[in-house]
Amino acid sequence: MVNYKVKIINNKYMNNQKSRFELASELNVSEKTEKKKNLTYLSWTWAWIEFKKIYPEATYLIKKFGENSLPYVYDEKTGYMVFTEVITEKETLEMWLPVMDGANKAMKATAYTYTTKYGEKNVEAATMFDINKTIMRCLTKNLAMFGLGLYIYAGEDLPEVDNSSEIEELMGKVKDIKTLEELRKFYAKYSGKGKELDKAITDKSKELKETK
Repeated sequence: MVNYKVKIINNKYMNNQKSRFELASELNVSEKTEKKKNLTYLSWTWAWIEFKKIYPEATYLIKKFGENSLPYVYDEKTGYMVFTEVITEKETLEMWLPVMDGANKAMKATAYTYTTKYGEKNVEAATMFDINKTIMRCLTKNLAMFGLGLYIYAGEDLPEVDNSSEIEELMGKVKDIKTLEELRKFYAKYSGKGKELDKAITDKSKELKETK
């Protein structure tokens, strides 16, 4: 019974006059995404289910390296990189992704620090959990090369905009806020601009509550 249902779903796509890339790229994946900082992540389980409806013959490969068949390559200077391949009837496409922390900094075998204008920041050492998460994100991005959720990656290859001067100006405005109501309005307008600004808003909130 399960196979019969899957066959009907596949026929819906196979009989369509559009290309399979067009069908995949037209799927709305927004409800299955999660926003973390400035990046949008698509659930890999949902992505694979939907992908198989359009490409029922598809398989994927996690690339492995060296004598121990490790699912990553590692360089002491640049960190970890993982690779996947998605294979369909007519083409095979590859994708790669670095293992990064929540601030999108490369994770390495040992923890390290780096300096910003706001002070020193720490990057924890990568674990197999971090590598595993990155592999599945890499697979999801690999599926996007066939059209599925491709639009959520739009703009990621554009140069990063340096908004440090804007953040510095906004942090100055936080210091001048006198009431919690004023702070709430400021938060509603500017939250998510940057971790340093969000922290300044949180600290200001504590300060205002203590002085009430």
